[in-house]
Amino acid sequence: MKIDFLSIAEEEFVDAVNYYNEQSEGLGFEFALEVQRTLERIVQFPQAWNPLSSRTRRCRTKRFPYGIIYQIRSDAILIVAVMNLHREPNSWRNRIEEE
Repeated sequence: MKIDFLSIAEEEFVDAVNYYNEQSEGLGFEFALEVQRTLERIVQFPQAWNPLSSRTRRCRTKRFPYGIIYQIRSDAILIVAVMNLHREPNSWRNRIEEE
């Protein structure tokens, strides 16, 4: 199954990688690897993670305080947010329409 990102989610991911690399050299790349592992878990078990609404779920990363907010679509996993769970945890809600 392919993975698609909303543009704002992709920006969040890049910003987080850059932030962590500024904190410690290489830490951003470790964050990117952890997000990749999280995406692999989502693809393998898309229904397994916490439902936030009727179509939207969240899978937490293991090492960093981030959650991947996603929807299962017919042909892809749509990443709605790559968000720091310590900041405005419901900010993703205005990005999508619920059915």
